[in-house]
Amino acid sequence: MLTTQKLDSITSRGTVDATIEEFVRGLGLDAYLVGGAVRDELLGLESKDADFVVPGVDYEGLHAALEPHGKVEELEVAGRRVGVRLYPREARLRALAPAGIEFAPPRAERSTGPGRHDFEIVADPALSIEDDMGRRDFTVNAMARRLETGDLVDPFGGADDLRRGVLRAVRSRSFAEDPLRLVRGLRLVAQLGLEPDATTLRQMKEDAESVRLVSGERVGGGLRADGLGELSKLLLGRQPARALQLARDTGVLTALLPEFEPALGLEQDSARQHLPLDEHIFAVVQGAADADASLAVRLGALFHDLGKPASNGDHAELGAALAAAAMRRLRYPTRLGTHVTELVREHAFPLDGVDELFARRFLRTHGDELAFDLVSLKEADLGGKQVPASEFDAVAKLRVLLEQERSQPHRLADLAVDGADLLELGYAEGPELGHALESLLDTVIERPDLNTREELLDRARALRSS
Repeated sequence: MLTTQKLDSITSRGTVDATIEEFVRGLGLDAYLVGGAVRDELLGLESKDADFVVPGVDYEGLHAALEPHGKVEELEVAGRRVGVRLYPREARLRALAPAGIEFAPPRAERSTGPGRHDFEIVADPALSIEDDMGRRDFTVNAMARRLETGDLVDPFGGADDLRRGVLRAVRSRSFAEDPLRLVRGLRLVAQLGLEPDATTLRQMKEDAESVRLVSGERVGGGLRADGLGELSKLLLGRQPARALQLARDTGVLTALLPEFEPALGLEQDSARQHLPLDEHIFAVVQGAADADASLAVRLGALFHDLGKPASNGDHAELGAALAAAAMRRLRYPTRLGTHVTELVREHAFPLDGVDELFARRFLRTHGDELAFDLVSLKEADLGGKQVPASEFDAVAKLRVLLEQERSQPHRLADLAVDGADLLELGYAEGPELGHALESLLDTVIERPDLNTREELLDRARALRSS
């Protein structure tokens, strides 16, 4: 065990919000801050986690201690009770921890048979905090800090692994116990720049196929309050390309996303496309990360060229179908899945003749959000190729023009007339009305100065009489 002084000497400490710690310390429980929050403290990062283990207290004892302080609900994982979540009564605490504060007794794995999946996680208040650390995934997550004293519990050398940038599984069954840990480990590579040691790397290769057993919600769409599964967190990390390379080299990538299989090592034999297809995709994802692009853009980068191996021409359309299927399988929200699919479908747009009219037409075709995300994806895509500077200049110009022209009419709602005005002119509801409004929008896209009520009503009368 490291003392508080030794803990402070590792790095400048980040912290779970001091108000939450003060609150938990005042509950009269011998609570330990555990997991990612302690890891982030050692790295000097602010942590969003507020998870505590309380030795010596069972579920009923936790309920009794917490109920006077707010709403308490059962915390379940895969249908098993693993702890309780407190939603504090005090407004300032609820604001600091909107997803609640989690408390659990110590837990351990116990064998139930000879098979690799024959085990169960059981809570036992008599277990020590060190026993609880022993069931965790990686040494950097198998640390705890006792609130009462500030002492760090580090039975597996996680603090030293953090110093050395090493990702090390706590034990040989780590991935067999929960295959999602394979993706979580890769996420830590992307977020923190850790590298697996030789033993952990071998274990990842041996257990890679088991990731197929993990539910889509846990990988992609997420069951957490933040809505982010492990793949999303990987893509949102600082070094997603390195994590994706490791995923490929261990076999995790194709077990998780079979759509990648035909892309691995595929030479593109092009002066523009100097990288094998998988490396190009990884470079584009990294480019999106370097630009601090949204999750949607990073997902679009991940899928954007997966249609190439089976395509005879329109790889974007085939890639969109693959992206849509993967997003559904990983249980991403429908709106995000649709947005990412459209990014993949439209990412190969040309950059010829970029001017104000091009920008207005682009906004009209795609809408504001998709238009700007397409530009972000295009910038990242170009960065993964060998292309002339003029193409980078063109996409940069397009971004500027989109900002400039988005105030010009480019949506039906921007027209100086609406459907009610055309109905008064005698138009019938249905296709006739819709076609007329679209025609008027085409007019003002070409000539924004024509977007006046008088002008558009005159043109609507002329359309109807033609």
